[in-house]
Amino acid sequence: MRLLLFSDVHVNRRHCQNLVAMAGDADIVVGAGDFGALRKDVGKTIDWLKDISIPAVLVPGNAESYDELERACQEWPSATVLHGNGVKIMNVCFYGIGGGVPVTPFGAWSYDFTEEEAAGLLEDCPENAVLVSHSPPKGILDLSSRGQHLGSEAVRAVIERKLPKLVVCGHIHESGGKIHKLGGTTVVNAGPRGIYYGFGDE
Repeated sequence: MRLLLFSDVHVNRRHCQNLVAMAGDADIVVGAGDFGALRKDVGKTIDWLKDISIPAVLVPGNAESYDELERACQEWPSATVLHGNGVKIMNVCFYGIGGGVPVTPFGAWSYDFTEEEAAGLLEDCPENAVLVSHSPPKGILDLSSRGQHLGSEAVRAVIERKLPKLVVCGHIHESGGKIHKLGGTTVVNAGPRGIYYGFGDE
């Protein structure tokens, strides 16, 4: 099975058109949040992406809410939006959590959650799933341009406890397109250009 992973397209038409083309060589598409910009234009991004006909698993970023993303995807029948829940596709369990974790400094527009809220949303994550989280785990692919680790302790804790086979994240643009291992789990900060991932590639 081949996945196409991406995040943080932020209303960039060129990136979206490239992802639509890349999806022709994948079985499932995974989008780890930030389709819009400052809670605007998520619908424009989804209009560019909805030509993808294979199954797509999406979580909201901090630039759009769950409700905003779900509404935008009403005319994208192959897309499933997750946030604190999961779905099984082709015998693979996907579990998702969106938003910025921990709370960002960006203010009221940002769709954020505390570590405690995130831990609750992650409670039902099954073992050995594919975890789709907009925020990376603390200390992994989360280093900002100022040298700060901005990832989530709750996301890291669930990885260490539930041992997902793959974690797809975004949020920290400086780490976009990078891959790291946390124990036996592969963590991909996908970025807007798209990364193919095949089970067995690790």
